[in-house]
Amino acid sequence: MQAAKMEKVRASVINTTSQGRPHDARWGIVSGFSASLVGIGLARFAYTPLLPALVDAHWFDASKAAYLGAANLAGYLLGALSGRMMAEKSSTTLTLRLMMLLASVAFIACAVPLSYLWFFVWRLLSGIAGGALMVLAAPAVLAHVPASKRGLSGGIIFMGVGVGVAASGTLVPLLLRQGLQTTWLGLGIISLLFTAIAWKGWPPQDNKPAHTAQLPSQTKNTTLKALYIEYALNAAGWVPHMIFLVAFVAHGLGQGLEVGAQYWVLFGIGATLGPLLAGLLADRVGFALALRLAFILEGVAVIIPALGLGTPWLIASSVIVGAFVTGTVPLVLGRVHELLAHHPAQQNAAWRTATVAFALFQAVAAYGFSYLFSWSGGSYALLFILGTVAIALALLIDLLAARYSRTETADA
Repeated sequence: MQAAKMEKVRASVINTTSQGRPHDARWGIVSGFSASLVGIGLARFAYTPLLPALVDAHWFDASKAAYLGAANLAGYLLGALSGRMMAEKSSTTLTLRLMMLLASVAFIACAVPLSYLWFFVWRLLSGIAGGALMVLAAPAVLAHVPASKRGLSGGIIFMGVGVGVAASGTLVPLLLRQGLQTTWLGLGIISLLFTAIAWKGWPPQDNKPAHTAQLPSQTKNTTLKALYIEYALNAAGWVPHMIFLVAFVAHGLGQGLEVGAQYWVLFGIGATLGPLLAGLLADRVGFALALRLAFILEGVAVIIPALGLGTPWLIASSVIVGAFVTGTVPLVLGRVHELLAHHPAQQNAAWRTATVAFALFQAVAAYGFSYLFSWSGGSYALLFILGTVAIALALLIDLLAARYSRTETADA
């Protein structure tokens, strides 16, 4: 009873600005959703259906177009590394607004095919904006949400990524009927619209949070480091679906690109619903158990294409993996908050570290799996098996870290 009262007091205090005006946490969640949609959902995933259009329109050859996609991943890593620094030099709110603007302007700039370097720079800047938004947006909003509601709130915020994936499979083909330039401009206008929606919804930020002298215990520190590794391995485990799913269906199963694209839409539907369902689960059973269940489910889903079980199973695999590509994000963020509940000043830095580990392993896995695919003579099964191994390792590390934590607590 006393804990519940304290939580209400904390929420009341944290949702009040320095001017004494209450902040509506729901509006902050809308802003976080918009940031995820623009910075990740559109800025990254809309390029997938645009890539063949760039080649067909002779803007770039296939090799250069692929490198433009890699530029966004590199930028994402840079943005994850530098996002907190940018916020400390100005403010979190200003940085969030500028990064959403940057992602929007990058779309508009790409409507003008001046040169390959021009495109490369804007795709890189787009990735930087996405990485910064990932490390800043959700923590800024969730700091103003009661702990009992953070699972659902985080799920809504990261649902923006899934909506962007789904939009990339529907809006982009429709816009492409009007031409490639119109498509880039259309994506830019949509991004500007969501930037405007989010503009005044960001909660007030204290740029100089009070630092606590107390440091996390060795047990908590070990569990947190294990979480970074788990998140990074998870990123590697998703790569076979994120990069090769459509090609596997189209070429590996010989069903053609149109059918392959349908599985990508299923992947997008899963990515849209995943964060919301994962957040609801976490609010009921806690982030630690929810994350463990996620590892089990996605590990099973990733191996399915390698087993040749048929269409219903492949549909389930596409939806489930898509759900956890976005759904695991709020689970890991919530787990960070759980582990550092008594050290709030360290939560943002921990989330940044987790995001950097995620981005690094995803980029390395993308190149590594592409090399293995070529080396193996086009073996899709090998990729899905290795993806499953990565997720199994994440689960094993989580279980070992939990056992170590219980042992240390008992010894104390």
